[in-house]
Amino acid sequence: MQERTGYLFPGQGAQFVGMGRELYEREPAVRALYEQAEQASGLELRRLSFEGPEAELTRTDVCQPAILLASLAALQVLRRLAPAGQPVLQPAALAGLSLGEYTALVAAGALEPLAAVQLVAARGRFMQQACEARRGAMASLLGAQIAEVEAVVAELSTPQAPVVVSNYNAPHQVVISGAAEAVERAAAVLLERRAARRVIALKVAGAYHSPLMEPAAEQLRAELERVEIRPPAVPVLSNVTGAPHPADEPGAIRELLARQVAAPVRWTDCLRHMLRAGIRCYYELGPGQVLAGTLRAVDDEARCTSLMAAADFEEAGWTWRS
Repeated sequence: MQERTGYLFPGQGAQFVGMGRELYEREPAVRALYEQAEQASGLELRRLSFEGPEAELTRTDVCQPAILLASLAALQVLRRLAPAGQPVLQPAALAGLSLGEYTALVAAGALEPLAAVQLVAARGRFMQQACEARRGAMASLLGAQIAEVEAVVAELSTPQAPVVVSNYNAPHQVVISGAAEAVERAAAVLLERRAARRVIALKVAGAYHSPLMEPAAEQLRAELERVEIRPPAVPVLSNVTGAPHPADEPGAIRELLARQVAAPVRWTDCLRHMLRAGIRCYYELGPGQVLAGTLRAVDDEARCTSLMAAADFEEAGWTWRS
């Protein structure tokens, strides 16, 4: 019986200057992908991804399409280097963290790559605009007692100054997001009540996956209506529900993607769904190794190989060939 495998795709925050450059230089298909993506998005994605500066690459409206491209480059290389018939080429399910959900839908054949680049570039613009319209903040909570965190934010949140749990990343690691003053107040109360061992303020432009992103969600909903979405060939987990997207309901997929901008990311539920399906071997395709870490926190016996640099593919046992 073949081992069941899954793909994981990173989200915003995984970017680094130089990501994707090795694969671009080695693979003609990756070069073509970047060239086409620049035309589709109107962004200098090669310069920004390969050379920076970091301050520009980190902008929400730049890093989202840049990360998606780097992840798609890693996927292209994996599909070319891995010998036919290997389980790695037949994933049982796919999941992506926030932005990474779009990459997963491309990998499953539900979205065309260039349509996804355009969508994600628009998503980044809308989110950047929402960040600039209202000062928001996010904070990561380590050693979190999740039920207590949920109770505290529910107690402190108001329509004028909302604060919510925005990311369920691991069993004891969550992120809160919202109006800057509300996040600061909630962080202080959580530490005082020992509902979290440590609070880390995140260096982000605003309050992602919170009510402050509702304007971006509405703008994205209109963009999604113009894009063809096909039934995914492989189950893709939704960040909003932690369950697979409806296979034959493109309208439902569009609505979940629109809601995702302002809704909590239920990443732990996504991983648990894949683990319950018997998937024990994972490949993190794209920059960073954050998702491998979240997987270990959920199940330390599951295996995850992170693939971005050329050396990552060689260490995984695949030979570069012309």
